[in-house]
Amino acid sequence: MNKLMHRDARYKGLFPLILCLALTVSLAGHARSAGRMQTGFQVRGFHLDLRVQVMKMPALRAFAHELSENGINTLIMEWEASYPYRQHQVISNRYAYSREEVKSFVAYCDSLGIDVIPLQQSFGHVEYILRHYRYRDLREDQKDFSQVNPLKEDLCKALFTDLYRDLIETHTSDYIHIGGDETYLLGHSKESQEKIARVGRGRLYGDYLKMLCELVVSLGKRPIVWADIALKYPDAFRDLPKETVFVDWNYGWPLDRFGDHRQLVESGYEVWGAPSIRSHPDNYFLADWNKHFLNIQSFVPQARELGYKGIVMTSWSTSGIYSPVFESSSDIIDLPAIRRVYPLTGFNLLVAAYFESLHSAEPLDINKFVHTYTREAYGFDDAAVDVFWRALTMTPYEVTQGRVSRPGMTVAALRDSAALASDLLRQLKPSKNQDEFAHYLLMSDIRTFYLECMAVEYQLNLPGLGGATPGELADRLHQLRPEELDKRFIDLQKHAFYLSELNLENELRNARLKSLLAKLEKATD
Repeated sequence: MNKLMHRDARYKGLFPLILCLALTVSLAGHARSAGRMQTGFQVRGFHLDLRVQVMKMPALRAFAHELSENGINTLIMEWEASYPYRQHQVISNRYAYSREEVKSFVAYCDSLGIDVIPLQQSFGHVEYILRHYRYRDLREDQKDFSQVNPLKEDLCKALFTDLYRDLIETHTSDYIHIGGDETYLLGHSKESQEKIARVGRGRLYGDYLKMLCELVVSLGKRPIVWADIALKYPDAFRDLPKETVFVDWNYGWPLDRFGDHRQLVESGYEVWGAPSIRSHPDNYFLADWNKHFLNIQSFVPQARELGYKGIVMTSWSTSGIYSPVFESSSDIIDLPAIRRVYPLTGFNLLVAAYFESLHSAEPLDINKFVHTYTREAYGFDDAAVDVFWRALTMTPYEVTQGRVSRPGMTVAALRDSAALASDLLRQLKPSKNQDEFAHYLLMSDIRTFYLECMAVEYQLNLPGLGGATPGELADRLHQLRPEELDKRFIDLQKHAFYLSELNLENELRNARLKSLLAKLEKATD
């Protein structure tokens, strides 16, 4: 029987969030025929984003072990500031691993047959580097630290030569992922504008990308690049080293979203695909389960049909966008990440669906998979499975500026649907793996908490508070008991993540509530 299954036809447990306890999580799956071959992808990968929610090393090793047991042979590590830079120590944050830990982890993964590819953002998404004034001369914009100036080529080449060499010291992979996605600031600086006027935005992007890729090749490695910007500006494909690999990330949209997709397929470069289990619109208060299931169902077989050599499941702890906190008009003192997402520990169901899709030539049968998984993981009968799925996928809509993304739906109605989802989940009584099931209920309760805050905020914006008094609105918020949610959150995550970061997650998640309460209580004085 293949590695995807236990001998009792169950998935290996993916994420042992009970590190100090026995491994109790069992990712239930369909029993398949023994010895089934891998279905089309030489690279079967998973991407870990450590921008926030930095995993303790024992959790990281256990995670890698379970990936290996389920057929994954590649792990793309977006270390960001958790990496222990040698020559550029100012970049590393308080959660940085030691160099010995990184080397030991890579060696452990090598022993499991997993290639650990470091992801070093080198164009956009470099706030964690450019926030330090040592690198101020590399910035494309002095009030938005998200991107380097591609015309500061010598300075950028010197920096990334140091960083790539550093990564090569601790990693054994033949690849370095250099990022290159979402370069929103192209053309912000005067120098960039002048080059765009001469040769176009595609060459501004492509010439800098060419320098980075050639640098990686000169160091004996193969560069990996996200494909979105090159798709938008196809002349960026021109003259890149033949060793370059593009990753076509697609989270449930048409192939031509970023540009003419044929340009990528016919470019002659190796291509990998990348769906996602945590991405927009997910945040602390929303997980769009159905969207991600449909993404797995559609894009994994699509990537196979397109002849992609690899597939990598991405899992974003945050959007990669940071909100500057200014100390003065010219000095940023902090850059907290925005749109944080519930930790990976709560998404075993989706990860198991990804495993299933890798080992089947057919598109994922979502209904059949969910029924099998929840029967074997939680002991549910068919009626309970239907209740579970209804609760999980009920009204996954965003609220922006007091408006629900679904036309005609009010914030109050959305809040009521979230409360119903929590009630439905409470009716279910899993006979096993209660710790794993507790994540669903906590996510649902956090969503209900948030939407009640939003409903109060909406009423606070109405003339005359919609007939309520400040005291009445404050009483509604006091009933939410965030301290109980905070404790549940820490209890479920503390074996995998640092307590200080979990406390920060709670603080950020409760910021809106505290702000509203302070305003309402002041009004009642």
